[in-house]
Amino acid sequence: MSKKLFILLVILMSLSLIGIIFVQARYISDSVENEEEQFTFNVKKALSFVSKDIEQRELNTYFKKFQRLVDQKKDADTIAITQLLFNQQNESTDETLIYRSGILEENYKLSSSIFDIGLDSINIKRIISKSETKVYSNKSVIENNVNVSPVLSISKIGRFNEAEKQSFEDAFKILTSRTPIYKRVKKEEITRLLSKKLHEDNIDIDYEYAIYSNDLATKVQSEGFELKDDKTFSVPIFQNENSQNNFRLLVNFPERNKFIMSSIVGMTLLSFLFTSIIIIAYTSALYQLVKQRKISEIKNDFINNMTHEFKTPIATINLALDAIKNPKIIDDKEKVMRYLNMIKEENKRMHAHVENVLRISKLEKNELNISKDSADLHDLIHDAITHVELIVEDRQGFIHLHLDAEKSSVLASETHFTNVIVNMLDNAIKYSPEAPKIDVYTETVGNSVLLKIKDQGSGMSKAAQKRVFEKFYREHTGNIHNVKGHGLGLAYVKRIVDDHQGHISVESEKGKGSTFIVKLPLIS
Repeated sequence: MSKKLFILLVILMSLSLIGIIFVQARYISDSVENEEEQFTFNVKKALSFVSKDIEQRELNTYFKKFQRLVDQKKDADTIAITQLLFNQQNESTDETLIYRSGILEENYKLSSSIFDIGLDSINIKRIISKSETKVYSNKSVIENNVNVSPVLSISKIGRFNEAEKQSFEDAFKILTSRTPIYKRVKKEEITRLLSKKLHEDNIDIDYEYAIYSNDLATKVQSEGFELKDDKTFSVPIFQNENSQNNFRLLVNFPERNKFIMSSIVGMTLLSFLFTSIIIIAYTSALYQLVKQRKISEIKNDFINNMTHEFKTPIATINLALDAIKNPKIIDDKEKVMRYLNMIKEENKRMHAHVENVLRISKLEKNELNISKDSADLHDLIHDAITHVELIVEDRQGFIHLHLDAEKSSVLASETHFTNVIVNMLDNAIKYSPEAPKIDVYTETVGNSVLLKIKDQGSGMSKAAQKRVFEKFYREHTGNIHNVKGHGLGLAYVKRIVDDHQGHISVESEKGKGSTFIVKLPLIS
């Protein structure tokens, strides 16, 4: 996968993930907003119901008392509001029909005790309709005899209850405006009505209520009520005759947010779960993409390095073989032996590379059998130096020993741990651009022995120090392959040291060399 395609794929996946998260967040936000609106609507509906129910209950209670008192009163001042008179003579029947209809207003003076407003009496009016139909003989009408009884007489009297109630309500609102609010409504009544109505809309949470007059608290309120402008719902109650009022019924819900969130908690959890799965899948996919890209880069780097590692030995072997074939050379035993030794050495180099690859492969599969015996670390160091001293001398360098450890007996595999030291020395030689200058130190620290191999080579960056023991890793140098290797040596070193219950680390600074430190447990 090309770098541009990889970056484009990562961008598209990231944008898709951000889009999904945004949609989920917006959906949850809209759901919360809808729940808020529905909650507000239901609460205001419940408050309006309670307010109207209390007002209507009060009006009906006193109107019934008023009707009973009026029905008992006989002395009323009657005033005709409207009156209709209709007179018709019928010659065929020799009769005269007289129809009289009117709307009357009866005024009463009642005791004010039913309203408890501190007055002796109040004036109340009652509106009634009265109609009368009488039939006289024409003779009695002509003679203008008013004492003559009619042939037929029908009278109807009825009350205009609605008009009467409206008249009462207007007067009632004026009168009750002087009554203290705590005498007009009981807290128990508000609690009963409000709880009932809220329960119908599935609002089963604690609430606090109060009635305020001109923004001042009254005695009608629950014990825990606190006025909070942004969280308190209110509706007018007990409007006056001008449809205005000084009283407001207020209610707030201490656990309002918790209730609203609980209504969408299931959906939110599912949304969070699915979003988390998507994020995990995205992260995993991105990690795999990055990992595959790194593996691809490592593979290409490994192939390039292995190609360079084998190209020189193969070229040298081919040249040596061509030289041997030369008739002038083939009879010169000294030159033939020289070229054969070159072929042997180059073959050994290639074999060593293959062995490194196989060692790592076996370590990864836990197929490498490592048997350990008591060994002297100093002896292993001397043995390892014999494998590289010719190379160091050829490059006019040196290896100085500072074997100061008082105790150096360790439990180790001589073969593999010698290879560990050889690999570290080889690494110091390869990364020394000039003549390799290597110092080897040992010292005893508690129950452990430290082995330090210090060079004065090119060193490495901080980033490289963190990854130097990874398989196939080599610090990136572009297309320059002046340092041979395939990134397996130090990975092998770490695996063997770990298998010996040891620890390896590196201290380095770019341009100032590196120091590899191995810590192994001592044995008695």
